[in-house]
Amino acid sequence: MANCNHSKLKAWVDEVSAICTPDQVYWVDGSEEERVRLEKRAIARGLIIPLDQDKHPGCFYSRSNPNDVARTEHLTFICTDRMEDAGPTNNWMSPEDGYARATEFFKGSMKGRTLYVIPFSMGPVGSPFSKIGVELTDSLYVVLNMRIMTRVGAAVLAKLGSDGEFTKCLHSRSDVREDHRLIMHFPQDNTIWSVGSAYGGNALLGKKCLALRIASWQARREGWLAEHMLILGVEHPGGKVEYITAAFPSACGKTNLAMLIPPEGLKAKGYRIWTVGDDIAWLRVGPDGRLWACNPEAGFFGVAPGTNSKSNPNAIKTVRKNTIFTNVLLGDDLTVWWEDGEGAPPASGVAWDGKPWKPGLKDKDGKPVVGAHANSRFTAPAGQCPSIAPNWEDPKGVPISAIIFGGRRERLAPLVMEALDWNHGVYLGATVASERTAAQVGKLGEVRRDPMAMLPFCGYNMGDYFGHWIAMGSKAKNPPKIFHVNWFRKGADGKFLWPGYGENLRVLEWVLARARGEGKAEKTPIGYLPAKGAIDLTGLKVDSGTMDSLLEVKPEEWTAELEGVKAFFDKFGARLPKALWDQYEGLRERLKAKVAA
Repeated sequence: MANCNHSKLKAWVDEVSAICTPDQVYWVDGSEEERVRLEKRAIARGLIIPLDQDKHPGCFYSRSNPNDVARTEHLTFICTDRMEDAGPTNNWMSPEDGYARATEFFKGSMKGRTLYVIPFSMGPVGSPFSKIGVELTDSLYVVLNMRIMTRVGAAVLAKLGSDGEFTKCLHSRSDVREDHRLIMHFPQDNTIWSVGSAYGGNALLGKKCLALRIASWQARREGWLAEHMLILGVEHPGGKVEYITAAFPSACGKTNLAMLIPPEGLKAKGYRIWTVGDDIAWLRVGPDGRLWACNPEAGFFGVAPGTNSKSNPNAIKTVRKNTIFTNVLLGDDLTVWWEDGEGAPPASGVAWDGKPWKPGLKDKDGKPVVGAHANSRFTAPAGQCPSIAPNWEDPKGVPISAIIFGGRRERLAPLVMEALDWNHGVYLGATVASERTAAQVGKLGEVRRDPMAMLPFCGYNMGDYFGHWIAMGSKAKNPPKIFHVNWFRKGADGKFLWPGYGENLRVLEWVLARARGEGKAEKTPIGYLPAKGAIDLTGLKVDSGTMDSLLEVKPEEWTAELEGVKAFFDKFGARLPKALWDQYEGLRERLKAKVAA
């Protein structure tokens, strides 16, 4: 056993061992010697495959069961005493039923295996932002990934001491059967149980489970925010750095924005972008009345397909070494490849599902067979990112100047708008939505709401969550300005009007100017929009007519949108804050006045 003098932790490990009956218990110490030893063990058991070490030094390949390749939201539960505390957007189960059902799956699940005890810190060890968890798992894959994604081992145990508080995280891959799969959160007990899955989001319990679902519950109780947000810094030529957090639903370019490279047209201004985090932000009110943010993770768990030198060159450089690739294509030459990635595919290889693959392969219906799963991943240390901020692990976090929300709207939302005030900004975040495309099931143009990009990750009633956001605006004497962006507006020809990627810095430039009380804007019924010429288009082939289209506000379309917003708000009944209904009515009246004018 490790040097642990925490009696409650040791008793819990003994209790779990009695249920899961592992052959042995191993305490993870976080050392480099241990990493090498565990990698060798995983290779010997066929859990990971070393890649060509000349081309991919320190990198490994892993493949999960084909029935276990993504988060399973329908099997993810919030277990509170009262159903209404979980709210209408979460699956609910009583704690008694949750423990009873999961215990049946955990019984004997680790027989013939090792139980690994992983003490881990979300956030720098000892930071006032940070939270400690201990994950018990029978998965070496989890151990190796948690070593990248969190701070693990002896330093965490030392900080925990003899009576420190920690989140109890129990995981077993068991037999990876869908009918034996549950991901359970017990916020009142500060406990997470996950069984029957080895996929990252279900098994790396520090990530979505602790850092968002459990942390959001803790944040409301303790007066801070746990959010599904990137954190980036924009450095000006004089050396001043201003920080932004941003929340986007999936497929809206969050990681790409976090690692943005300034476009050619703005390089003369001398900007530099610093990555603090790509997925999760914890925000607290600092002594100066501003919100300060910390990235609680130590690595990136990124989606591989679509990641290339155009979309995200910094990510491509980050994964060149010490990275675990999951469910991508494994080339016979021990390289990895994925669709819309780098270069030509290998001449032959093994696809994500373990079947032989070669370029041009088609199924029985003549459709192309993909080599990498659409949700295939890379796990890489954040410190390897070329744009990682030098202060990304500062225990006091970084001060936030602006909060950005965004969705994927082809018609409605303009390129960028600034909220009229904090509560209006909360309304913008609470109504974030993306439109379905022709490739998705459902009505073309139908909107899918994902407030603050937290719909799958809020650990309690989202009506209360919106109320907590409203309260945080009063708690912070100098809160950041709130904005909404939409990179995905299309013209009549169906093509995107805005080039995106690095060019998004032009929008961030205006956002930060507005946060400083500068930058020209025009007030509209939906918020402040950039005045003509306020966004620097130097070196960009976007004419004034296109900019007019990108910033156009059609009151009749926004009025029609209110019907969907009302239906969504109605789900929360009396738990929805009156302040949001006030914002709804205020917007409706402003739109009505605009139409009448």
